[in-house]
Amino acid sequence: MKIDGVSYRSIWLSENGWSFQIFDQRQLPWKLEIVEITTVDKAVTAIKEMWTRGAPLLAMTAAYGLCLALREDASDASLEKNYKKLLETRPTAVNLRWTLDEMLKAVKPASGKARVEAAYKRAAELCDEDVAINKAIGEHGLPLIRDIAKKKKTVNILTHCNAGWLATVDHGTATSPIYRAYDEDIDVHVWVDETRPRNQGALTAYELAQHGVPHTVITDNAGGLLMQQGKVDLIFVGADRVTRNGDVANKIGTYLKALAAKDNDVPFYVALPYTTFDASLESGADIPIEERSADEVRFLEDSAGKVKITDSPISNPAFDITPARLVTGYITEKGVVSNLSAAHSDAA
Repeated sequence: MKIDGVSYRSIWLSENGWSFQIFDQRQLPWKLEIVEITTVDKAVTAIKEMWTRGAPLLAMTAAYGLCLALREDASDASLEKNYKKLLETRPTAVNLRWTLDEMLKAVKPASGKARVEAAYKRAAELCDEDVAINKAIGEHGLPLIRDIAKKKKTVNILTHCNAGWLATVDHGTATSPIYRAYDEDIDVHVWVDETRPRNQGALTAYELAQHGVPHTVITDNAGGLLMQQGKVDLIFVGADRVTRNGDVANKIGTYLKALAAKDNDVPFYVALPYTTFDASLESGADIPIEERSADEVRFLEDSAGKVKITDSPISNPAFDITPARLVTGYITEKGVVSNLSAAHSDAA
């Protein structure tokens, strides 16, 4: 990814070789601020308070957070304690657990300095793997856009939440095919849901603007009307967890987009890496839904500060479940599939 012409990943090691850096996404799109993470507790805060967001990226933040913990204390007790501490930061996104389990496998056989080295090595490998996976998702999703471009001048794609390079190490999931299409000179336009209450749509818009992709930010409830008017050709969303039967946990509001898409015959695709597929759960009913702070809804916040909008009681579930029957297909690093469970078994 490039920001103002400078190439970045969304997470990287500092020059000292042990701490790591991320963008403070709470400041975007008003200000580009890089924060250095020097302790496991700071990594925990960054995940919980959404300095960093997106299932793949918060998982990588946890991986390097575990590296920092082991650098301070490489004992088995420290490993177990900090594994649990990081695992508990966000309950819905399964990538976090998968990544921490991968870190455990890599470091358990070692001890002392060798354990720390093994941790940093595996974390770096996982970041590189995320980049390769997201690039492959873009390649496999590109033909879906190409096919529509053969029939009409502009391909209009609707997104919800941020599943771009700010939510991954690079490229993004749902946005990866869009960037590939734009780079191939396909005329694409993106409808960007604002995605309240955290307004992650502003992050997607920021990304698209940096890449030069034409886009328009819309209110969360405008998508249905646009579909009725024939102004949406495809919907691409990411995911925080997909269960064995294909149910999808994603940012609150995704389910409503899928319902509107079904009613208007608009293809609805979910882009995800294999680390988001949770074969241990049968359906979306088994996925824990994170309830976030009421203050995210109670206040509007921008670069100028906070404004209170209500004193009423608030419920703030962060995710909803889109049933598999509403999903046209899943864009993965292996290809576009209609049955994730079968694809996962074939890959295994």
